[in-house]
Amino acid sequence: MLTQEAIKNQKAWESLDLSDSERQEYQDFLASNDEKEIEDAFGSMLEFGTGGLRGVMGPGPNRMNRFTIGRATQGLSDYIRRSFSGKELSVAIAYDSRNGSPEFASVAANIFSANGIKVFLFDTLRPTPELSFAIRHLGCQSGVVVTASHNPPEYNGYKVYWEDGAQIIFPQDQEIISTINSLGFDQVKFEGQAELIEMVGEDLDKDYLEFLKGLLPDDWEPQKQPRIVFSSLHGTGITMVPRILEKAGFTDFHVVEEQSEPDGNFPTVKSPNPEERSALELGLKKAKEIDADLLMATDPDSDRVGIAIKDSQGEFILLNGNQTGALLFHFLLEINRKWIEAEPSKFFTVKTIV
Repeated sequence: MLTQEAIKNQKAWESLDLSDSERQEYQDFLASNDEKEIEDAFGSMLEFGTGGLRGVMGPGPNRMNRFTIGRATQGLSDYIRRSFSGKELSVAIAYDSRNGSPEFASVAANIFSANGIKVFLFDTLRPTPELSFAIRHLGCQSGVVVTASHNPPEYNGYKVYWEDGAQIIFPQDQEIISTINSLGFDQVKFEGQAELIEMVGEDLDKDYLEFLKGLLPDDWEPQKQPRIVFSSLHGTGITMVPRILEKAGFTDFHVVEEQSEPDGNFPTVKSPNPEERSALELGLKKAKEIDADLLMATDPDSDRVGIAIKDSQGEFILLNGNQTGALLFHFLLEINRKWIEAEPSKFFTVKTIV
């Protein structure tokens, strides 16, 4: 039997300005699901956490849909306007290959613009790290990525970033959550202002690639050409990783073609998590076939990487996050050695534990 909260939320949902397709989706959901699923979808509100929203797509206040995305975006808009009063405001929006991501990104863009905030919306899917760069490069106050990271296909999500290009932290997270929780779905401004939405793409890509190249020493070139296999696991990595490798001087890299097409159903993997060996099976097969030195794969929004290298017996082993981090840190120390040795007091390391 449904709780009183679920019944109340159902009635409220039916009173919303649902489109014909949304109303049909709602009716189909009621007809094809048991009380447990209906209770889960309507018995509570999808919580906005430290990083944002993440949940199963579908109708109801505890699902990812136009209204839950809208309420979060309206709350974020209110908070941005309050935090940067008197300033010309802008946000950047990116999205991944998941089902519904382009539509959710468009919903968010319309709501920001309806609140007088200029929007830089990527013209197609892009990696989360490029969104982080775009916020800083374009001077935005905030940014959003529509993604559920490495979750299964039925999920989607909404990550929020601040003006420094990093995900929101205390106290912004709690203040944004409080603002969102004060809103009803009927308070969302869905009607956008097209003149405040600017599409961005290739020009920003070029700036991003130049920025990344600038992180390497002027005299940088690979000491050898490792044979690299790369898989995007049907996600955004395919849009930039091959270009980044080429820009960094790596020429012997090979894409796992079976997983190169962006696809929100992730048809070749159980879960698009590159840190799980099962997601790397096709990549490992290709790496063995061409005698590669390194396999790497990215998750749908490309802020997570899985790496496999050969052990002393020539068998591929997966690195964990700590090992990958240690190798990256070692690399940074090596390429900056002459500056570190010249002025050691100017260099320091910051470590966090999540």
